[in-house]
Parts: sequence; structure tokens; C-alpha cells
Amino acid sequence: MAFTTVKSVVVDSGISVFYRTASPAENPGAPTILLLHGFPSSSHQYRNLIPLLARHYSVVAPDLPGFGFTAVPAERNYTYTFAALTQTIGAFLDALSIKSFAVYIFDYGAPVLLRLALERPTAITAIVSQNGNAYKEGLGAAWAPIEKYWASGSAADRAAVAAALLTYDTTKWQYTHGTRDPGAIEPESYTLDWALLQRPGNFDIQLDLFYDYQTNVALYPKFQAYFRESQVPLLAVWGKNDVFFVLLGAEAFKRDLPEAEVILLDAGHFAGETEKAEIAGLMLKFLQRVL
Repeated sequence: MAFTTVKSVVVDSGISVFYRTASPAENPGAPTILLLHGFPSSSHQYRNLIPLLARHYSVVAPDLPGFGFTAVPAERNYTYTFAALTQTIGAFLDALSIKSFAVYIFDYGAPVLLRLALERPTAITAIVSQNGNAYKEGLGAAWAPIEKYWASGSAADRAAVAAALLTYDTTKWQYTHGTRDPGAIEPESYTLDWALLQRPGNFDIQLDLFYDYQTNVALYPKFQAYFRESQVPLLAVWGKNDVFFVLLGAEAFKRDLPEAEVILLDAGHFAGETEKAEIAGLMLKFLQRVL
């Protein structure tokens, strides 16, 4: 049994990146899997998956700036954009001397990883995407208020996004909507997310990231070119009932990666909360084959 430990490392001019990690006791030098979380969560979303993977791999799951327990000092004057998140995660990998890794991407973790892939295409050995999107057709109807904000940049539309998405009910709903078994979702998941979202100044951080997400959409053609040029092994395990990143986004991977495996799960956005055992099994088989 591999046990998870929590650590922090200071990188990128003063940012204390919190992360969870575990490795097989008999093979501490096992290949690395990086787990990148999404909104509104943190590495906490991987608390159950990490021990399942760490029987065979070294697993590292950081909290992005603005999320979880990663601390950004005020004097750092950090700009919350996806380019900045990518820079911080790159610095984090460098601090841990992680030069080659497989990765599990979800939600916000997808554009962070794919931006990093444009800079370090040979570092990534395999990708597992759980509702981690890279195609316009993967953007579901739930993006409508954010897309309206992108078009206007107005204070009124910013406030409308906050009212729609930055509430306790919406935080919980992201976990429960579309799932077969809401009783399988531990309440500390969305409760912790909501508690951390309410830290002073954090709503503005999240709204800045919502607005900046449009820069990821603009990069989708480059992400897709990376897929075509690298032919990186990819497994998409997708909650097909997700209203943020719909199943067309999963199926689109096959366009650029003909050998990609696409598996649709009867689950919602946070499929990893309810389908963790199935996802872990699929991941381990996939990674054993491609690494």
C-alpha cells in the first residue's frame, strides 16, 4: 500500500505550491504521473485515486495558484491567467526535477498541461484526459454566461458569471449533476471547494480566470497540432453527462490522434469522484501498455 504525503515547495518567485505525492515503496524511482485538477477543486479531488495509482507509479498532484492550499504572497502581484498558471507548474516540475511524466488532466488542468506541452513536447509520455477539453465542440451550453462575458468584458456580465457559478449550490451541483449515484460523492469535496473559494479576493481570481479561458480556446488549433505532430498516447475517460465539457470533446481527439482510446462513462463533470476504481483500472492498463 502506498501512502500519500503532503508537501510544499517554493517556486516562481515566492509561490508556495502545495502538493500530494505517493510512490510504491518497493520502487521509489517508478515513472511519474502528474495529476492536474480543475475548477473549483484542488489536489483534494485526487485523494482516492492517488493510492490506487501509486501502487505502480510515482504520483504528484499540485494545487494550482488560486486553489487548494497553494499560497501566493500578496507582494508577488500574481496575475491570474492560464499562462501564469502554466509558468508556475513548469517551475514546480523543475523544482522537483521532473523531466518526463505521464499526466491526468481534468477541466482547467487540460489547458495548463497543453500549454506546457507546447513548450516541452517531449516531456509528456502519455495523457489521460478526464473531461479535459481541447476542442471547440467540447464546450457545452453551461459556458453561455462566460462566453457572453468574453464578448463584452462588462462589469454586468462579470457579475452575472459570479452569480451563476460562484455559489455553494453551483459548487455542489458540479459534483452531483449527471452522476448515477450522488450518494457516492463525499460531501467534504464540494464543501472544501466552497470554503476555499470564499477566501478574501478569491472570487476576483476565479472571475479573472473565467475571462482568460478564452485564450485557451484561441490556442486549441496549436494544441491540436501538438497532438498530430507528437502522436502522444492518449486515453479519454469522459463523464458523458458533463454539461461543461460535452462528449463531442472526447470524440474529437480521434481526429488528431487516431490511436486514442475514448471511453464514455455514465457520469458527470467530476467522474473521478464516482468512477475512481474504473478510471484507475483503465489508466493502469493503458499506462502499462504505452509507457
